[in-house]
Amino acid sequence: MNGSGTAPGPVWLAVSSSLNAFRACKRFSPALTIAELKCKLELVVGSPASCMELELFGAEDEPLGSLDSDEALLGSYPVTDGCRLHVTDRSGARAGQFEDVSQVAKYEMAESDYDKRTESVRSFLRQRSWGRWDRDREQERQRQREQRRDREAAAAAALPLGARCEVRVPGQPCRRGAIAFVGETDFKPGIWVGVRYDEPLGKHDGSVDGRRYFECPPKFGAFVRPQHVTAGDFPPEDDGLDEL
Repeated sequence: MNGSGTAPGPVWLAVSSSLNAFRACKRFSPALTIAELKCKLELVVGSPASCMELELFGAEDEPLGSLDSDEALLGSYPVTDGCRLHVTDRSGARAGQFEDVSQVAKYEMAESDYDKRTESVRSFLRQRSWGRWDRDREQERQRQREQRRDREAAAAAALPLGARCEVRVPGQPCRRGAIAFVGETDFKPGIWVGVRYDEPLGKHDGSVDGRRYFECPPKFGAFVRPQHVTAGDFPPEDDGLDEL
């Protein structure tokens, strides 16, 4: 007690630990014994009280000593608001052990069991025929995908390798070049046409993500959808720079 006969108020302490990178700000009564303080700190840092060593640091992080007597009161040490209480764990646990959630056992439910639940999101969507349970909409989407593939295949069939071509993509200038590749790719589904442009108006040298589809100088190659390519008599455009 102080001179007025009232017990000292609680103090705010920053709590750090050898097991965690974070700090917590907690309020403790100076009337706690160090043993009682360790029990409260178990919930803060995760270390067992019997394996704790406590060190006190001042507001400027200067060392103030060890709290090494379990019977002593916290208030018998020079604790004030803003001090830091560092907990060193001697249980053998490694640093970061309580932060690595990959080590936490997780509950996993079998797909067949989840499918039987009546109050799940899946059940909710299925009852209302939403998402992938909307059979009519899914069938329409599938029909549209098949039609798009058929159109791409028909357009690609009219694009022989080596043929001159003109590329017209909405919102982009018309470009000319030669057809260097027709088929499926690894980078996106569907049929793609690789074009070797006459000018450096492309994006690559005929390779994408480490796979080479055709040969051309850097920035002369591009992939476009078949519907944007027309094969025919499209000679390189003359810019007139050689004329006097």
